[in-house]
Amino acid sequence: MASHSITKSIRRPSAHRSLWRASCPIRSRPDRARTLDRSKIRKLRLTPRPSLDRAAPPMRALALLPLILALAACGRGGDGAVEVAVIGEPAELFASGNRLAPPGELLRAATTQGLVQLDEAGQLVPGIAERWIVTDDGESYIFRIREFDLPGGRSLNARAVQQSLSRAMAGLEDTTLGLDLAQVRDVRAMTGRVIEIRLKSPMPGFLQLLAQPELGITISGQPTGPMTSTRAGPVEAVLAALPPEARGLPAQPDWAKDVRGLRVSVGSAAAVTRAFSDGRYNVVLGGTLATLPLVDVGPLSRGTVRLDSALGLFGLDVRHARGFLADSTNREALAMALDRDELIKPFNLAGWIATTRLVPPGLAGDPGVVGERWQGMDLDARRAVAAGRVARWRAANGGATPLLGVALPDGPGSDTLFDGLAAQYRTIGVVLARAEDAGRADLALRDRVARYGGPRWFLNQFHCGVSPAICSEDVDFLAGLAVDTRDPVAQANYLA
Repeated sequence: MASHSITKSIRRPSAHRSLWRASCPIRSRPDRARTLDRSKIRKLRLTPRPSLDRAAPPMRALALLPLILALAACGRGGDGAVEVAVIGEPAELFASGNRLAPPGELLRAATTQGLVQLDEAGQLVPGIAERWIVTDDGESYIFRIREFDLPGGRSLNARAVQQSLSRAMAGLEDTTLGLDLAQVRDVRAMTGRVIEIRLKSPMPGFLQLLAQPELGITISGQPTGPMTSTRAGPVEAVLAALPPEARGLPAQPDWAKDVRGLRVSVGSAAAVTRAFSDGRYNVVLGGTLATLPLVDVGPLSRGTVRLDSALGLFGLDVRHARGFLADSTNREALAMALDRDELIKPFNLAGWIATTRLVPPGLAGDPGVVGERWQGMDLDARRAVAAGRVARWRAANGGATPLLGVALPDGPGSDTLFDGLAAQYRTIGVVLARAEDAGRADLALRDRVARYGGPRWFLNQFHCGVSPAICSEDVDFLAGLAVDTRDPVAQANYLA
């Protein structure tokens, strides 16, 4: 399949369509909720996804679980659930299957733990597995399973865990997560409490991948905790912590007196932020750049805002390579015209690091051979080249001005972003408009949090098997070679 690219890396001339991307470390505020005093723990938590974590990148939904558990465990003497709201659609909270939106990821992670989990700092901690080792060649991961009884008296064993994990992986075919797991050769139960996962080649970030909620362990269809969930309405779930012994931990006398339940609701950003300001919720989770300005207005500003650092993609895809966008040099002109730092400046996000590459520099194994695009050209020079291409297209099309429609999510942040994009494109003679029909838009925002910090995650987002309209078979071929090779240098060069 031919790729219609407007940002080509130096070494990948047929790379994927994307106008701009940015990766940035967002400095989290040091404050944490430590009591259940409403005035102290009410917190609005937003995750501006285009960001680069300096350490192991946290997957957003999993990072929320330890926060919820901490809130559940920190109150003493209170009687009432901690009220948590998640920004999203009502159907997303109770979604089944393996294609989960953030609310579904949150609930799945809270109730169905995997072999390992991520804490609130994005660091790996034990889940079903109490410990693990990785062989020196990086191709074998051996896990020792916790010893505890499941509801009904059945003991958790390696065979049941192996079967659950194998089913989960098989169910992820034709998804980007399934592509990420392509390096898994097999999953074996070795003894009663030990399983081994063998890889085709070493994979940095594999343990972060195993912590995803879609890979949570269920036994006979029953989740394994650390919490239980009861549906309390169309948009509400009540969560309760399992006792320590039901999670493979030593029994703790009187543990229940120090734990409060959680009531998790889902709603639109505008609705839940209003409710937060009215004191309805203790915590709001799941904001994005589109909804970030909501925290700057009205009584909500009294709350504490926490921005999580997160590795991911944030940029514009070309949905339809037609008209002005039919020519790859014109698509590149749109990328050349952007001042990425200026676009983000209105949001006042410290530490934003813009990049012109699809795969951000500095990931594990990055050989450093691919630099930023258009090196040696300042913004004025890039815009001069871009304006020249626009002028040539206009001359060949009866003087018509390129008019492009862009699909953005609802929210005041999107309005601000659109204003910046439109102003910058006017400098080269292109008119940008908000698309009323997202399906017919020329451009669309892609906003994704990375599951792990490896180049293959970024490339798999544009794999022809999951994104046929925006893909390159050449890139897919190179990514496939990286899966099969055992040479880490060759693997890094294939993915560069």
